[in-house]
Amino acid sequence: MVYQKTLTALLLGAGAGLIDARPAHGWNIARHDHHEHKPKSFTFSFPSSDPTGSIASIPLGTGSAIAPSGTVVVPSGTAIASSASSASIGTTEKKSNSSNSSASTSVAASTAATTASAGCTFTDADSAIASKASCSSIVLSGITVPAETTLDMTDLADGTTVTFEGTTTFEYAEWEGPLISFSGKDITITGASGHVIDGNGAKWWDGEGSNGGVTKPKFFYAHSLTDSTISNLNIQNYPVQCFSINGAENLSVKDVTIDNSAGDETNSDGDALGHNTDAFDVGSSTGVYISGANVKNQDDCLAINSGTDISFTGATCSGGHGISIGSVGGRDDNDVANIYIADSTISDSQNGVRIKTVYDATGSVKNVTYTGITLSGITKYGIVIEQDYENGSPTGTPTDGVPITDLTVSDVTGNVTDDAEEVYILCASGACSDWTWSGVSITGGEASSKCENVPSAASC
Repeated sequence: MVYQKTLTALLLGAGAGLIDARPAHGWNIARHDHHEHKPKSFTFSFPSSDPTGSIASIPLGTGSAIAPSGTVVVPSGTAIASSASSASIGTTEKKSNSSNSSASTSVAASTAATTASAGCTFTDADSAIASKASCSSIVLSGITVPAETTLDMTDLADGTTVTFEGTTTFEYAEWEGPLISFSGKDITITGASGHVIDGNGAKWWDGEGSNGGVTKPKFFYAHSLTDSTISNLNIQNYPVQCFSINGAENLSVKDVTIDNSAGDETNSDGDALGHNTDAFDVGSSTGVYISGANVKNQDDCLAINSGTDISFTGATCSGGHGISIGSVGGRDDNDVANIYIADSTISDSQNGVRIKTVYDATGSVKNVTYTGITLSGITKYGIVIEQDYENGSPTGTPTDGVPITDLTVSDVTGNVTDDAEEVYILCASGACSDWTWSGVSITGGEASSKCENVPSAASC
């Protein structure tokens, strides 16, 4: 019937407006609260000559054939035309060319005005990067990111929600990265059920990490995120350092899974292929709250290099170098304060609790709490606090330029292997003070004979 043909033509016409991911000039970009998305419907009002005498409601599904792969499409249930501006489908009576043209213009304008603020689904990196600023709700669906390309989600509009869907992966090239980058205010970053962000790390792993071998891209920059949340991401097989959190303010990171266990495979020298695979590196940030992380890697589960008001709670860490402060010193920002690390387990790792400061550098570490930490299968040090790091390795000679003060270590329990040291403390004279030490019980290894300048409250 004519009305059905006209409906089809209008649907195709509306789809044509979605092919170019960039908004047309003059679109009114309306901000939506990212915590609430009320589904609407795509409605057409039929005139009285409609045989059914009804109003058709036609949902437009994500990935609809009217929009080609890789472009912005409207998620299922999202309105592209409101009921207040429903297109009136022509009757069986022939209309003049001018009338048809006017109707087409009205439909196009109505579609454009509402699509600009609708959700956007992207299936390729270029479209997502080009159009991110026009979308309040972004879905990154099954994207393969080209070599030497950052999946650049920086400078997002305030209040944007970004959801990873399907499998996100990255093509190989020797470069520094990052592979993913985010910035913005009031940003929500999350993962849909069943999604995976796969860094394709085996292409780069050579046992040398960022210390040599092929140039490897860092993975996920969470830089300059303010009042934002990262939650429920499922990450695996990243080349080197996973999250770089820098310049963040009031950032919550919740229930993130980081599985780099495939990097445990060894090379001919017996070294793990994955190296320098820190899960969370935090610097120059205020108010970072990481909870419920599940990490399997080959380096620090957490490394705080600078920043204040940082918590790390309810974590499970396996295979790496422990939960660390530092190394502190030798950067532009060398102060760490107000740190709370609690209720976490560390297993099959080199170290458990660790604080390290840089030899002959300046800075400070103060008001740090480790409490409720359970250790098992630790191969080097159950607790290690040392002020002698230089170029990533201990010198054996501590310096006092980065004092460690107001440290609380309580209820740290568990076991180390028989050739590991239970506790090792190496402080410069007078550089470690005002410590509280209680409920520490680590067994299975050896007492250290190399401890120096241990505060009276602690034991070594």
